[in-house]
Amino acid sequence: IAMEILEKGEPMFSGNHTSRLVRTALLGAAFLSVGSAAALAAPAVVVKSSASEYPVGSKVDDADTITLESGESVTVFTQKGTRTMKGPGAFEVGAKPKSNRARFANLTRKRAATRGTTGAVREAGETIDRPLSPNLYYVDVERSGTVCLYDLEAVRFWRPFNDGIETFQVTDASLEVSVDVTFDDGESVAPLDPARLTLAEGAAYTITGPEGAEAATVSFVAMADDYPTADALAAALIEKGCMVQLELMGEKLGV
Repeated sequence: IAMEILEKGEPMFSGNHTSRLVRTALLGAAFLSVGSAAALAAPAVVVKSSASEYPVGSKVDDADTITLESGESVTVFTQKGTRTMKGPGAFEVGAKPKSNRARFANLTRKRAATRGTTGAVREAGETIDRPLSPNLYYVDVERSGTVCLYDLEAVRFWRPFNDGIETFQVTDASLEVSVDVTFDDGESVAPLDPARLTLAEGAAYTITGPEGAEAATVSFVAMADDYPTADALAAALIEKGCMVQLELMGEKLGV
């Protein structure tokens, strides 16, 4: 609009008012141009892969072509959705992604509930596949690694199987403090009491299960920003080192 006014020489406003209008319009156009270019340049994120050339956490452009051998597969999050490529063949990364918005919203919901029956029940002697956590911000009692959370005072732990009563110990070795987290029979989610143990960013905690199960070691990163899309959140998880959660995203949102 401003350029059209200049070209036509129309006296819509006079003097300094016109000059300010032109400068504001040009500046706004410049910001829009930079923002659009940045959005277009955002790379896709590899979240699941059996191809050594494209490890989990690596980034590729939408216009890139990925060549896979028989048996290889790669799943990426793009700005428009999820793209899973299975070899053999050559595939354009950004071609025909499938929307992951609904599943992404469900997986990343900051739930208020402190308990839930989201695990699996095993019959005596039965062997079944290990379930996946239904929420990205539950702390898996069996997985070691860095965990990204939005609120370190409202932490919920999750166990994959919910049969029987089980008590896990969460220990801060630096403070020599341990607290129990107990799962009731049929429950797979249990809260940590922040009055008994307040988690600190960067500190290491040991989660010890019943019956001599292998202990997990976790640390926490506090997240300040919300990420509206799967590719943006995946990139943030990689930057913060929260690879267990990135793996969960790949499994739950991969198609």
